[in-house]
Amino acid sequence: MIRVLLAEDQSMVREALAALLSLEADLDVVAQAARGDEVVGAARDHAVDVALLDIEMPGLSGLDAAAALRAALPGVKIVILTTFGRPGYLRRAMEAGADAFLVKDAPAARLADAVRRVLRGERVIDPVLAAAALADGASPLTEREREVLGAAADGSTNAEIADALHLSQGTVRNYLSLAIQKTAARNRAEAVRTARDKGWL
Repeated sequence: MIRVLLAEDQSMVREALAALLSLEADLDVVAQAARGDEVVGAARDHAVDVALLDIEMPGLSGLDAAAALRAALPGVKIVILTTFGRPGYLRRAMEAGADAFLVKDAPAARLADAVRRVLRGERVIDPVLAAAALADGASPLTEREREVLGAAADGSTNAEIADALHLSQGTVRNYLSLAIQKTAARNRAEAVRTARDKGWL
């Protein structure tokens, strides 16, 4: 029996996925989490084989939870599920150590098949997303530019971002300027929108 952890913050979606997966004779959803920062503990407590992680969760994103899980329990296979078919997310998921990347509206049978395949050592990627990621290329933003642009997303001032990230205001201005330039945006709000649309943030 394959022991599965399902991490998804929307309870209706989580319960529906759990019910569908439980119909498979060889799958057992032994743990559920509503927050990304619950993933490692739940995986450890329930000795799971595979973790299915949503990207957008409170506490910790699915991508950050995947990296934490990979570091803490390297034997657990990781399947990222998303409603957002953004090519940048795919690249970041692979960098975080994910074994599979699928959109949530894929048929349950395909998801169950992906769980079995990652346990056999295969990597499973939604083909449409894979093609889009290749066409789109890598994110042009450095890690620091991404961090500063992400901090600006809620409308924080340069001074507030500088305080939060322990940088000078001049450095923050430079990183934001580079991010705006690299995303071909007119201002920081447009840069944030573009980066989010492409899955770079």
